[in-house]
Amino acid sequence: MSDLLAARSQMAVSLGFHILFAVVGIGMPVLMVLAEQRWQRTGDAIYLDLAKRWAKGTAILFAVGAVSGTVLSFELGLLWPEFMRLAGPVIGMPFSLEGFAFFTEAIFLGVYLYGWDRISRRAHLLAGILVAVSGAASGIFVVIANAWMNAPRGFDLVHGRLINVDPIAGMLNPMAFPQALHMTLAAYAATGFAVAGIHAFLLLFDGGNAFHRRALTVALLVGAPCAVLQPLSGDLSARAVARVQPAKLAAMEAHFETARRVPLLIGGWPDVDARTTRYAVRIPGGLSLLAHHDLNARVTGLEEFPRADWPNVPIVHAAFQIMVALGSYLALVSLWAGWLAIRRRDPSENRWLLRAVALGAPFGFLAIEAGWTVTEVGRQPWIVYGTLRTADAVTPMPGLIVPFLGFSLLYCFLGVIVVWLLYRQIIRSPRATEWSRVYSPDRIRRA
Repeated sequence: MSDLLAARSQMAVSLGFHILFAVVGIGMPVLMVLAEQRWQRTGDAIYLDLAKRWAKGTAILFAVGAVSGTVLSFELGLLWPEFMRLAGPVIGMPFSLEGFAFFTEAIFLGVYLYGWDRISRRAHLLAGILVAVSGAASGIFVVIANAWMNAPRGFDLVHGRLINVDPIAGMLNPMAFPQALHMTLAAYAATGFAVAGIHAFLLLFDGGNAFHRRALTVALLVGAPCAVLQPLSGDLSARAVARVQPAKLAAMEAHFETARRVPLLIGGWPDVDARTTRYAVRIPGGLSLLAHHDLNARVTGLEEFPRADWPNVPIVHAAFQIMVALGSYLALVSLWAGWLAIRRRDPSENRWLLRAVALGAPFGFLAIEAGWTVTEVGRQPWIVYGTLRTADAVTPMPGLIVPFLGFSLLYCFLGVIVVWLLYRQIIRSPRATEWSRVYSPDRIRRA
């Protein structure tokens, strides 16, 4: 393994691990706030138990996310010194704002965890809302920094140095809004469906459990609408990629020759040497329509770029297909759940829906990993698109395979601990049935 590949692999493992906790840090606070709001409105103690348990889970995942995020910040400087030297004046602002958002989230998470009996109900709910808002803001600022790497703006490049730097213009680059919107919706959809999937699976064996029924409802309220909106934000993001990174779009669709009325490929495996995609289903004019909203639009192919500037087409195409397939599944299940809700049917009573939701529990996270693979591998061989190559940004220090293997083992160890802690949270969930909730001894005495 070359040092460049080892450095890229270490960043891939670190990012792939950290993104899961960053996503949960965005989505879980919304779940716990909704549960607490329902408790305050209805007086149902099960919602209070849900809010407290989800708050503990959020704290566990927040702590691990803080550790893995700190490691990433060191890796950026140690593995990619030329990138930090060049890009620091621009991306310093969004990363600083992310730091403020992170500290705000940490402060109010502490207030939320330890303020149940120390502050008023309204103040406690407000603390939870601030945790949710600051968590989303933290993720958005990081995505904006990544968007700048895909569409660098706000500077002049002279003799390999950035001058006339305008950080605000850099943050307002063409990819900032599409990426931030797509990633934020993905975070809510993935977290909502992960939680809903766990409780749907448990309901298949304990259908009368009131705790799991309410947890399923709250989780679907967060995950389902975002999963339905996700394809729309994906369309916006794809059109931005078509304008700013045509080589990435061509790799995503394994599109080699510039042409009009280009078909959309479903599946298939790219043969780069033959410049064709085998075994794919072709929808005539589909790519032209999606990229430019015109069936006869001209779509740039990879042939327009030097071969040295091509991304790894098979990886990018496969990851894009996986992301779209998993996202489409979650959107369809969400529409199914919404249709049942419109008809005033309880989703927890439909065993086929429970099976579908349980199956989709990991799909949101897998789709996010695939989407980030598209984003990062699709930008190669550039670390800053069109400005700095990845090979020129890596540290000259040899032996990078050693930290790559060491950190990979560390992340495996942390992952096992997190799974064990969350498992303890889940298996200790209460077993109250709907009957026992309605006809509890306390209620009978009060009646």
